[in-house]
Amino acid sequence: MTMVQLQPRSTGAAPVPRTVADAMEAAGPQVCDDMTVEVALSVMASARTGHLLVCDNDGVCTGLLTRAQLTSARDSSVYTDRVQLRDVLVAPGPFVSPVTTMNDAEHAMRYRRLDALPVVDEHGNALGVLALAR
Repeated sequence: MTMVQLQPRSTGAAPVPRTVADAMEAAGPQVCDDMTVEVALSVMASARTGHLLVCDNDGVCTGLLTRAQLTSARDSSVYTDRVQLRDVLVAPGPFVSPVTTMNDAEHAMRYRRLDALPVVDEHGNALGVLALAR
């Protein structure tokens, strides 16, 4: 009989996430698209986050805005205190499904040069945020 030595498995190693649902963070602050840029920046600062999920009046996620995007909009020459998030969020999306593989999601994020993507269900409701590790 041959002796086989077993190495104990490291308990500190986290399993590699396979789908977006395994890796997504909590949704965080969700704001309505009729909120002004200045108020959104204030919400973002108080929540100590770098992004906000933007939803329409029906609660459907329409996109994600970063502090850099909001600051850029505020510093623009056409900015007024009446500019709403829907004015800054030109096109809805992009979004990712919780069943999307991590390889596909990371590839899409790198291709589009995004730091974070909203994770939505089949009805467009925000479930969380997928952020690239830096």
